Amino acid sequence: MNNKELVTAFYQEFFNDHNIEAAEKYVREDYIQHNPGVGQGRKALMEAFANKFIENPEFCLRIEKMISEDDMIAVYLKNIDSEGNTKCRVVDIYRIQDGKLAEHWDVLQPCVK
Repeated sequence: MNNKELVTAFYQEFFNDHNIEAAEKYVREDYIQHNPGVGQGRKALMEAFANKFIENPEFCLRIEKMISEDDMIAVYLKNIDSEGNTKCRVVDIYRIQDGKLAEHWDVLQPCVK
């Protein structure tokens, strides 16, 4: 599985299907998180999004573009509502190690109504 396939599968299973356990397949246990709203490690990621999916059962991320080079991948995506309206734009950047997500940075741009 190449880096784009890895990230695509992770987003579908984890973020869109809300399958928290998918993180065990795609994310390293010692995952480094640079978003201050989520703790360090795979377990903290799983806990943070389990709560988010309970609070927002329609949560969905649509990948628009990906750029991959060596062990890094940047993903431009949109958080969309059930009608397909964009709620937020996001750029996620990952470092991949041994076929799993090892480190994460992000930039968010909320949509102004």
